[in-house]
Amino acid sequence: MKIVFMGTPEFAVPSLEALVKEGWELKLVVTQKDKPKGRGKKIQFTPVKEKALELGLEVFQPDSINSVESIEKISAINPDFIVVVAYGQILKKSILEIPKYGCYNVHASLLPKYRGAAPINWAIINGEKETGVTIMEMDEGLDTGDMVLSKAIPIQDDDDAISIHDKLSILGGKLIVEALNGIVAGKLEKIPQDHSLSSYASMLSKDMGRINWNRSAESIINLIRGLKPWPSAYTDYKGEKIKIHKASVTNEVKDGACGEIVEVNKNGIYVNTKDKKIVLEEIQFPNKRKMTVEEYLRGNSIEKGIVLR
Repeated sequence: MKIVFMGTPEFAVPSLEALVKEGWELKLVVTQKDKPKGRGKKIQFTPVKEKALELGLEVFQPDSINSVESIEKISAINPDFIVVVAYGQILKKSILEIPKYGCYNVHASLLPKYRGAAPINWAIINGEKETGVTIMEMDEGLDTGDMVLSKAIPIQDDDDAISIHDKLSILGGKLIVEALNGIVAGKLEKIPQDHSLSSYASMLSKDMGRINWNRSAESIINLIRGLKPWPSAYTDYKGEKIKIHKASVTNEVKDGACGEIVEVNKNGIYVNTKDKKIVLEEIQFPNKRKMTVEEYLRGNSIEKGIVLR
């Protein structure tokens, strides 16, 4: 069975590895163009390209997956499946119709909820108690195709977007292998999505990270957890933008203005919200590394009574 694999970020790597380990014939790996990264702007391979080259697979990086060149190259392979995992471009009908069994996507949510670019982040921001992976046959819509397999996992209180990303990427690798085997064996039923239950997980932006201290403690904590590692939740302290990397809710009710720093000790910075106090445990000042509050206080101070904005 021949597969064309399309993926770009780290999330897609476990799926690529799982298919190779299972013995599927990976004829081509398609990934986005390499981009400059870091202060030196050095060109860096995508994570999928790095893994594909390590595995000795052919890599193809077109400007457009829907170009004549792409269509001709993929058609010449005559693949049984195209597997797509966070590739980063929309596939048109001319590509979707190429493989014998169809194009299948590993999507990091329990569809039809959280279609779109950032399903992991929005599930956490919105306070969901579970998420998961759905294997979906792709159509021309945005994550609207029929589902063939899904599995849920709980979102624990100490989970954030980084930990859920890692859990779902591994789960995605297991499920795509199970799904393809089931499709070939004729054992999986295609289940249409209930579009009335859909929700859209839009792309993240820097400005959405500003904390509104007039909101509930739980919603603020969910924002902090959901925006890791980028763009990060932040607040203003005496004119400086501080990123908040880790925080937790206390059982103490608010005592003063929303956003007011009411206590500072080695455990963290205690701040009022709409209902309870939260404790900021890991922070990052501009041009500084992130550190625990205990580390920061060894050579610096945080002023009690300041109202964060």
